[in-house]
This record gives sequence, structure tokens and C-alpha cells, in this order.
Amino acid sequence: MSRVESAPPEERELGGRDAWLAVVVATVVFLLVVIDVSAVNVAFPSIRDDFDVSEATLGWIISGYNVTLAALLLVAGRYADSFGRKRLFIPGVAIFLVGSALSALAPSVGFLIAARVVQGIGGAIISPTAIAVVLPDFPANKRSTIIGITGATGALGAVVGPALGAFLTDVWSWRGIFWINVPIGIVVLVLAPRLLRESKNPAATGKIDLVGVPIGTAGIGLVMFAIVRSEEWGVADWRVLALAASGATMVWLLVRRSRGHSEPLLDLDLFTLRSFASTNAGLFLYSMAFTSGFLINSLLLQELWGQSLAVVGTSLVIAPLVATVVSPIAGRYADRIGHRWILAAGSTLNACVYLVYAVVLDESPSVWTVFVPISLFAGAGIGATIATWSSAGLSDVNPAQFGTANATVRTTQQVGYALGISVTVAILADVSNSANIGDFRWAWLFVGGSYLTSAAMIAATFPGGNSEQRLA
Repeated sequence: MSRVESAPPEERELGGRDAWLAVVVATVVFLLVVIDVSAVNVAFPSIRDDFDVSEATLGWIISGYNVTLAALLLVAGRYADSFGRKRLFIPGVAIFLVGSALSALAPSVGFLIAARVVQGIGGAIISPTAIAVVLPDFPANKRSTIIGITGATGALGAVVGPALGAFLTDVWSWRGIFWINVPIGIVVLVLAPRLLRESKNPAATGKIDLVGVPIGTAGIGLVMFAIVRSEEWGVADWRVLALAASGATMVWLLVRRSRGHSEPLLDLDLFTLRSFASTNAGLFLYSMAFTSGFLINSLLLQELWGQSLAVVGTSLVIAPLVATVVSPIAGRYADRIGHRWILAAGSTLNACVYLVYAVVLDESPSVWTVFVPISLFAGAGIGATIATWSSAGLSDVNPAQFGTANATVRTTQQVGYALGISVTVAILADVSNSANIGDFRWAWLFVGGSYLTSAAMIAATFPGGNSEQRLA
């Protein structure tokens, strides 16, 4: 693979004041996206009452966003590297804001789901470009720190989102969750053209694979759709199997086309980097556990232990708060010593937490005496890993390919999230009718096993040292 560096058109000191201001602009948008997703979950009862619809229909408010996001990530990343990250990032923010405004104005649940799809399009553009547009402004030995800051921002969003969503829904309505994005996003749209520099792959011809784009987009979309529908139809349902098979066939065709195209949608050269291939394998397993763990614990507190929403929100906020503190520190150490053992140790710690849950928790509520103290260790494990995965995947990637590489990592992550949730829903299918600790123990074992397998994968396959040492 040729070592091509992207060349920004104007000079700027690497890691200087303007570069840090650009990071602020990019991470503010990322914060909005994270807050919006977690805040909407809290507002579900209010939305259901307003529109008088079923839980299955409400689920599409989340699923419509997630399927759209995953399906378009690769396209957005490839176009960003070919035509310019800044050129794509700014319209992506605008599209996300339009989707937010439409969501706030939605007169029906169908309109709201469609507006969330628009938000998903904007989110798919923002996700691979928010980091890629600022990383070229920093030397290689500082990039893990920047991604660590992004991870801390995400953890902060997870903390702020439910509380903000509950507050806005209580004093205004669920529509306020979407309206709040608009003024903040307008400020970003004003500042971004001044603070962000353009960068792209100078070797790109602009001739994107026009056949591979629809094949890859449809393939990933069908796989995601099959995973989402399996929660309601069942894993063995013929419709789920047909959707999954169709999607997998299209993904296989995409891989075949990508081997011979000069500007493929999926850059297979990236997988010749041991760090990139290892990250995607480990991250897939990690992602299956990550969102599932939060869902299991939320259901435990509400369905089995009968805790109020105030107690649920407060107890679940502890781990993300710890992660917010740990994430930038982990990023700095990853710059110095490499990602391998930080990821392995953090994932192992997460695994131990969920395996301990399975052993020590029972039907008797022990929120503050047992659950929350154990969760402190989960926060440390999440903080050490959640952003470190992204920096590990990009650690040996040429700046010219940041957009494509980040999009590929994000796609792996989104598919892992969806699959993990589907497995968890299958394990806890009857929890709302007859909650019992046995089902929760099986779910915790699934999460702990996924984390532990991820740790073993990264320890066995990720190269040692940091990126500078590997290039020396």
C-alpha cells in the first residue's frame, strides 16, 4: 500500500491553538449526536402517549436512525477522503439539524420516524468526518489523545442525555430534545468554515465505484435490518434469514468488486495493516457486549428490582462519569506505550465486572451496596477502551485514508451494537412478564464472554508498541 500523506492547502502549526479550536467544533457536534440518542430513549413514554402507538412502532424511532447510519457510513467515509472532509462535514451538520427540526415538528409518528432517518443521514456523514477532519492537524503521537477526548465527550453525552431528556420532557415536551440541537448546530455551522481546514486523499481520482456504492449500502442496510427485525420476528424466521442472506451476498459482492477497483467503496488495503484488522475483529466482539450491558442493567433495576426512574438514572450515571475521567488518560498512555495492553486490560476488567454481577447479584435489590460499587470498575474499563478502539484502528493509517478507515471501524461498531442487542433481547424476552435472576445471569454471561473474547483477540493479534515504534 502506498504511503500517501494528505496535504492541507494552508499552513497551520500542528497541535496549535487553531487546531484545538477545530477539535472543539467537531466534538460539540459529536456530543449533540450522543445526547440526542440517549435522550430520546427517556422520552419514549411521552412520545407513545402523544401518538398512541405500540412499542414496536416506537422502536423504529431508534432503529430507523441506526439502520440508516450504519448503511451510509462507508459511503460517507469514502466520499470524505475523495472530495474533502470539511466539504462533507459541514453539509452533514446541516442535514442533522434539518432532521432535528423536522423531528421537533413531527405531527405523527410516521413523520417522526422519517425525520429520524434524515438525522441518520447527517449522523452517517458526521461520524467518519468529525475525527478525520481534525486529526491531520496533530502529529501522530498526539492523535490517540484527540480520539480520547472524543471518547470522553461521548461518555459525557451518555451522562447528560438521559438527565437532559427527562428535564426537557418534564418542563416542555419531548420535542425540546430535538429543538435544542438547532441553535447549537447553527453556531457550529458559523464557526466550522473558519476553523476547519480542508484535507483529503490527494491520490484520489474522484471516480467512486458507482456500482459498489449501492451494492455495499444495500448489503449493510439489509444485514442491519435483519438484525433489528429479529428482535420481533425471531432469529429463525424465514424473513430474517432471507434479509440476512441477501445482505451477506451483497457484502460479498462488494468485497469482490473492491479487489479490482481503483477507488473502491471498501478499501481492502486497510486490512493489510495488522492493527486495523485486529481492531475490527476485537471491536465487533466488544460492541456486542457494550450496549447490551447497559440494557441488561437498566432492565434489572426496573423490571426485577422495581426501582424508580430517578434511582435508575442516578445509579447508571456512575460508570459513564468514571469513563469520562479515564478516557483522555487512556488516550495519552496509548500514544506512549501502544494500544494492545490497554485494550486487553480494559476489556478484561469489563468482563470481570459482568461475571461478578452473575455471581453476586440476586432478586434482592442491592443498588447502592453492591451494584454501584461494582459499576465503578466497569466505568474504568469503559474509559480505558471506548475511545482507544478508534485510535487503535487509525494508529497506522495514512492521514489520506482517515475518513474511509474511521467509517469502516464505525460500521463494524454499529453492526456489533445491533447484534448484541438482538441476542440480549432474545435472552430476556420474557423479562417484562416474569422477571427472574436466572435470565439476567445468562445475559451477563453473554456480555462477560464477549468482553473476554475481545480481550483475548486483541492481546493475541494486535501489534506491540506505539505507531512511531512500528514505523521505525
